Amino acid sequence: QVTLVESGGGSVQAGGSLRLSCVASGQIWSSYYMAWFRQAPGKEREGVAVLYIAGNTAIYADSVKGRFTISRDNAENTLFLQMDSLKPEDSAMYYCAAGMERRAWELPSNYNWWGQGTQVTVSS
Repeated sequence: QVTLVESGGGSVQAGGSLRLSCVASGQIWSSYYMAWFRQAPGKEREGVAVLYIAGNTAIYADSVKGRFTISRDNAENTLFLQMDSLKPEDSAMYYCAAGMERRAWELPSNYNWWGQGTQVTVSS
């Protein structure tokens, strides 16, 4: 069993930065992956970035590539999402997720555990 708790959301102006954190309690095995998703009102939940624990490999959605960075502090069992050059279209509830590695990392159904979410609002 894994519990995930996100923090770090807030309101910023376009061009600003935020750093989201996700503290995991419970065992995160090397066969797992951890990801950030986001969901704006009226839209489907979309994958933002994933980190494969075994190889420390990251994949990003095209919409955030070059602006967001996913990383993990193994000692603190914490996942991060550094978000730079934020745009109004990045506004959404951001969720941390974890699960056993599956092919389609961007599918929410491929994750076993979810955090409660943290709100990010970017104003123009």
